[in-house]
Formats: sequence, structure tokens, C-alpha cells
Amino acid sequence: MAQTTDRRRIVGPESSAPPVFEIDEQKRSQDPPLPSRSKRSPRDIRPIFLQTGLISQANGSAYIETERTKIACAVYGPRQLKNTAYSEKGKLNVEVKFAPFSCTRRRAPMKDAEDRPISLLIAQSLLPSIRLELFPKSSIDIFITVLENDGTEGCVAAGATAASAALADAGIELIALSTSCSASVIGDGPEIWLDPTEEESKAARGTMTVSYLPALGTLTNVWQTGKMSPDEAMQCVEKCVERCTDIHHVVSKTLLDSAQARLGSNP
Repeated sequence: MAQTTDRRRIVGPESSAPPVFEIDEQKRSQDPPLPSRSKRSPRDIRPIFLQTGLISQANGSAYIETERTKIACAVYGPRQLKNTAYSEKGKLNVEVKFAPFSCTRRRAPMKDAEDRPISLLIAQSLLPSIRLELFPKSSIDIFITVLENDGTEGCVAAGATAASAALADAGIELIALSTSCSASVIGDGPEIWLDPTEEESKAARGTMTVSYLPALGTLTNVWQTGKMSPDEAMQCVEKCVERCTDIHHVVSKTLLDSAQARLGSNP
């Protein structure tokens, strides 16, 4: 019986072998040098500057700066949804946008593939802390603009912290303030570095970002990239939780000072 050839498919050879490349052993043995921390220890995070109420047109706003990570956040709402079905709980919309000058390489002033995942991560960090059942058929819109970027993990952590402060500044009822911190596993030791920069994240085996409600002792979101063992993951979570508690004091103090300043200006 004659064999027929399926012309709709590309017929490969009957026998094949994988390609073999010449490997330069000298280049393979030279590993890239690990970054060094001269200004802060592995357990230290970058200094935080946080201020609320900077955007007068928004219901609430916050600006956060951690060295080379600078983020502005504005909250609008709750606003009633029109031409939509009735819902007992409100909706939370988070939109992250990078300024064209925020990165080393200039970005196009439009949404790209990186904006959407960061928006989802920040929304997941905030959702458990907002009492959306008090705002039926309404939406709360959060707009985050990254003015300077020093690593995706830093943007997620700083953006979630700034968004929680902006929600409180807008007078939206929260169960608790949400704060975030990131950690990286460096080297084969291993050594855990908190609040890594972009250079440190690239040199790490794995990185984890943790969002936490210090007032309730509840985790709201855990995001891991790269490789790490279960023990390393638990150590990252424990150390991030400790720093989230410290960040909570900074956010609370900022909100208290802002409220006192408003009361002082409006006797």
C-alpha cells in the first residue's frame, strides 16, 4: 500500500539529534559578582518619606519615596456606578502607570504588559482591608503613577503602602492599614536582604513581597518570584512581617500629623 504524505504539516527527518554548542569553560566558571550593601545591613529597609493630601482634586492622595522609588497615588470615590447591575459590595479599581522617565530606558506613555500584573497585586493587597459592603453599587478608583522605578518588587510594596494611606486620607472606612515589604534570597549561603533594589533583585535567587495588616496580624498577599526553599520562604515572610509593623508606625504617624494639620488650619 502506497504511503501518503500529509502536506499540511512540515515533515521532519526520520532521525535527528540536538545541536551541540561549544561551551567556554572559563566564562562558565566566572559567576557575576554579588552586589554589596555598604550603607545598610541586610535587615534594614530604605528610609521612607510619606506624605498625604498632596493632590487637591482627589478625595485622598499620598506620595511615597524610598530612595530611588518614587510613587504618587490618588483615590477617587466612592462613586456611584451607572448603567450597571446592582451589587451589594462596591468595586475596587487599581490602575498603575509608569511615567516615561521613570525607568533607565524611556517607556512609551501607554499601558504595557507590566502595568496590569502590578495593578492586580496591589489590588489583592488592599481588598481584605476595605469595607466594600458599605458602598453598594459604587466604585473606588485608585490611580498610581510611578515617577521613578527601582525594581518591580519595590514598586509593588511602596505602591500598596501608599494606596492604603491614600484610602485612609480619603476617609474610606478600613478594617486596618495595609503595609508591604519585600525580601530577596542572595547567594548560596543563603542570606536574606530586605527591601532589595533592582540590582539586588536581579542578582537574587528568589524574591518575595508580603502585604500585611499589622493591627490584625493578617497576611493579605504573598508574591514570590524565582526559586527558594520552604524554609527560606518562611524566613522571608517572618522578616517582612517585622518590617511591615515598622512601616505601619510610619503610615499611622503620617496620617495623624496630616489630620492635626487640617484641624489646626480649620479652627
